[in-house]
Amino acid sequence: MGSFFSHGFTKEQLAMALEKIKTTVNATPVVVFSKTYCGYCRRVKQLLTQVGARYKVVELDEDVDGGEIEAALAEWTGQSTVPNVFIAGKHIGGCDSVLERHQTGQLLPLLREAGAVANNPMSA
Repeated sequence: MGSFFSHGFTKEQLAMALEKIKTTVNATPVVVFSKTYCGYCRRVKQLLTQVGARYKVVELDEDVDGGEIEAALAEWTGQSTVPNVFIAGKHIGGCDSVLERHQTGQLLPLLREAGAVANNPMSA
């Protein structure tokens, strides 16, 4: 019996999706799990672009394993919404979390530590 978030996927499908997520998150300084039509996702991607960050986007509505990845993300992080953002392998959260970190001056240092932006001060 799966959890509330499993959406009918088998344990094996979720395990494979989670392995794919962890591989991506550990190999890439910044990962945004997104959906192409989501305004909150667009806002986070615009902000990351604006501050000059290099990041990888996984569009769940276009990925062949998108449903499994979304369900596995929800089980792993407890967050069932997008965007679902990771920096330096650490789960950051969604749009509100990213914007709040930016407004409090915490986002750029995180991005610098992850190697996603240059060490010189960026103008936003």
